[in-house]
Amino acid sequence: MTVVIGTSGWQYRDWRGRFYPPALPQRLWLEHHAAHFATVESNNAFYRLPELTTFQAWRERTPPDYRWAVKASRYLTHIKRLREPEEPVDRLMERAAGLGDRLDVVLLQLPPTLKADVDLLSACLGRFPSGTRVAVEPRHDSWWTDEVRALLERYQAALCWADRAEQPVAPLWRTADWGYLRLHTGAEGWGYRPEALQRWAERLADTYAGDDVLVYFNNDPGGAATVDAVTFAEAVRAAGQEHTRVPTMAQASGAAWPPKPPPKAGQRTAVSSAKVTPS
Repeated sequence: MTVVIGTSGWQYRDWRGRFYPPALPQRLWLEHHAAHFATVESNNAFYRLPELTTFQAWRERTPPDYRWAVKASRYLTHIKRLREPEEPVDRLMERAAGLGDRLDVVLLQLPPTLKADVDLLSACLGRFPSGTRVAVEPRHDSWWTDEVRALLERYQAALCWADRAEQPVAPLWRTADWGYLRLHTGAEGWGYRPEALQRWAERLADTYAGDDVLVYFNNDPGGAATVDAVTFAEAVRAAGQEHTRVPTMAQASGAAWPPKPPPKAGQRTAVSSAKVTPS
């Protein structure tokens, strides 16, 4: 099993001076991320679908082994609620084609108020071009049925394993020959305890031996995601599995960069914004 480790997004201002060197221009953050991780989960398309040229530019700026997961538009999942998927799925795939072979997975995160509807999900999954890897993250308990599991297996769509407060929030089903895990928040704050990450590494090893699993840290505030990614890589190795590149702990936490000089008397310090609720 190879665990492909990344983060959910890369454009976070409070990562400057932590994961990103203080003097590194924001226009080079993607390149820096790609040098230290082998994948990223892009949430841009969920809020506003980028143009084809944007996806093409992202491809050109990243190395050949850099893999992209793209979160499907909220227009499809939260507004249309999977109804009439033809136009939004086609538009997403036409634009994301700019990534070429770097497009690895499309993530369908369903709204927590959307109850199970096998027919709707089947029609949506059937609209994606053959060979497209789709991960599905339901968030209503009505989805946990044998019928839903069989549907995902038929389409070889991975049930997205998810964690909140260091607890699984979905059944640990294997529905495809690859896996997908999202880690949202620790039990006592944004960061995860090492023992919780070790449990996840062991679960993956037990379920997906011989197959690839994509793992994304969505706990970005304060740079918790990059630090936890390094700790998780250590847990993966302890479980006897391989993983893709991650930064050193010093690079992930900011310890590798020269410390910022203290502000002069009377000088205001900038306060960066951080996401409050993970998506």
